[in-house]
Amino acid sequence: METEKPVPLGRPRSFDVDRALDQALEVFWRKGYEGASLSDLTAAMGINRPSLYAAFGDKEELFRRVLDRYFSGPASFIQEALKETTARAAVEQLLRTAVESQTKPGHPRGCLAVKAALASGEESDPIRKELIRRRSQGELLLRHRLERAQLEGELPKKVNVINLARFYSTVLQGMAVQAADGATRRELEPLIEIAMRAWPETSQNSRKSGRRRSGGQRRSG
Repeated sequence: METEKPVPLGRPRSFDVDRALDQALEVFWRKGYEGASLSDLTAAMGINRPSLYAAFGDKEELFRRVLDRYFSGPASFIQEALKETTARAAVEQLLRTAVESQTKPGHPRGCLAVKAALASGEESDPIRKELIRRRSQGELLLRHRLERAQLEGELPKKVNVINLARFYSTVLQGMAVQAADGATRRELEPLIEIAMRAWPETSQNSRKSGRRRSGGQRRSG
């Protein structure tokens, strides 16, 4: 006897989940977590509230899905920058691509992980903690790259790589806040030059730099 096929529960989804997540990402990126209402989200995603709940759970779970999409998409430059041959090049590339991404015309400004945390009440505490965790992960990736540089002799042994990673993470987040406030790429790029002057040099590199400066002084005299 032929067995009956199970009848699927509920109505089948009539929307593209990936596209809906992209639309939700843009809303959260522009308005932050608390600033994005369910009405904003459903309108942008082209679905109603029951469909949102059925596909993504609640607003908090939707935002977590959006964060995954953000770090594997618009913010994937973090992982790519850290693949540079030297740690110094990796840090500079990280800062430059961040500024480029966060000031791109036609796209939301700033960094989603920073912007969404700027205003959060008690009800959003789980999201605040999640954003702290995500930003800490990024800082840890940078720290591991700096530790490798130290083992390879690119950074002096006396350098505290924890503090150095925190310094460049702070620069990165500070520029993200300024980008969200309207700072342009042209206005932010000089800050990268200043930040890279703080890069610790090995004694060998310092001697080379000193010889170049001395040679320049003799020629100018």
